[in-house]
Amino acid sequence: MPRFLIALCILCLPFVANAEPDPQVAPLPEAQIEKFEAEVDVLDEPLYSPFIERYVLDELKQLRTDMAAQRNEMIQQIVNREINAVDKAVTYSTNTVTYFFYLIAGATSILVLVGWTSIREIKERVHSLADEEISKLVTEYEQRLHAIEQQLNQKTQHIEENREEIERTQELQSLWLRAAQENTASHKIGIYDHILKIKRDDCEALTYKADAVLELGEPQWAANLCHQALLIDPQNSHAFYQLACAYTAMNQFEEALHYLKEAIFRSESYREEISQDPALQPLQEHPGLQKLLYPSEEIL
Repeated sequence: MPRFLIALCILCLPFVANAEPDPQVAPLPEAQIEKFEAEVDVLDEPLYSPFIERYVLDELKQLRTDMAAQRNEMIQQIVNREINAVDKAVTYSTNTVTYFFYLIAGATSILVLVGWTSIREIKERVHSLADEEISKLVTEYEQRLHAIEQQLNQKTQHIEENREEIERTQELQSLWLRAAQENTASHKIGIYDHILKIKRDDCEALTYKADAVLELGEPQWAANLCHQALLIDPQNSHAFYQLACAYTAMNQFEEALHYLKEAIFRSESYREEISQDPALQPLQEHPGLQKLLYPSEEIL
């Protein structure tokens, strides 16, 4: 190998050692590097002259200059790419905003074509529609609330009527208990009058009052009370029985038998009471009473 090349390799070794290895350039074999070092150790004189040194230094300088230029060119390319990317982003944003305004302009044009001349008119129309819907809802709920209020009033009235009816029933029950505990006919009549004052169409009160009146010896009065009871309830068997007792007291036996027959026809339980009731004692010997009580024996 020429001595010039050996000297050049030796001078370049520091730069090569500090430089990054190029994957595309194959490294020198170790045997060749050892050969270069052996030749350098046995040299008797320098391998280069000042002219060669100047040449090598110029080449190194040129190499550095080329590397710096290449670096600047690479930086310039990177900057250009970044500028292009920014330019594309700005262009995309500008186009997007432009298309958006185009869309607004198109929508406005369509609205103008269908009769809505401005955004204010749209706003007013929306408000009017909202007011109409709200008015409908308010009217509907007012009607519902009014209906609910009427139902509540009816239920309240019904509850109040039931309460009054319960109070009246309780008072009537207490009066009936007092009447059952009284022993004198006059006091019973007063209680029955109180019951009739509370409940005018109480047939039971009229018939029991007629019974008390009979105890006082007033058969005509008792008959009138029984007739009033029959006007209210024509099927009241107790009223017929009390009429029979009243007409027996007035010695009108045929009328008494007629009403006894009506009473027995409606309730067979009166057959047992007839023979035990003091008010009907005058009828015990009457043949019509026997026929009424024992119709089967008459057939025989």
